[in-house]
Amino acid sequence: MESDPFQAARGGPSEERLSVFALVIYIPGALGAFLDDLRRELVPHYNPRAHVSVLPPRPLTSDWHSASAEVRATAEPWPPFEIELTAIEVFPVTDVVYIEVGSGAAELRRMHAAMNSNTLGFQEPFAYRPHITLAQELPSESVGETSELARRRWREFRGERRFRAERAVFVQNTLSGCWIDLAEYSFQGRSGKF
Repeated sequence: MESDPFQAARGGPSEERLSVFALVIYIPGALGAFLDDLRRELVPHYNPRAHVSVLPPRPLTSDWHSASAEVRATAEPWPPFEIELTAIEVFPVTDVVYIEVGSGAAELRRMHAAMNSNTLGFQEPFAYRPHITLAQELPSESVGETSELARRRWREFRGERRFRAERAVFVQNTLSGCWIDLAEYSFQGRSGKF
């Protein structure tokens, strides 16, 4: 996925909800806080929550509870795994500035393939590529400067660049562009099951 609509904070209960859903893994701890701060520095009008999408945004034609049951059936037997963030890159078609996922990318691709079917199936506009979006919808003249600032901040970051993926969250979009957490699933399986 080359763009990331998770640009706003989670919506409140009174917000009008859209039939657009995603499955994300939030980035915990100091790494997540650093990425949230970096995204606010790069694109001040966004209020992010750092994540990697397992299922990029998609409409559902059935009740979200049915889709959630499918996610649970696949996610809960999945073993926890490590995700490492590597280099700052820019998608050439959309000019989205992002952090590439190194180790853990193959596991994310397997998880995406296992879940992108039945009620959750969707023909995505871009091939699935695990990443963390930092900036999007930039004026073309500022992409180079923004990506260089992101690279400089990433080089300056002294914290851990890895985290353990232990849970995923099913989220729903709202009319105002916020995302609401609907359900959380813990990865409880043993290594080697998938």
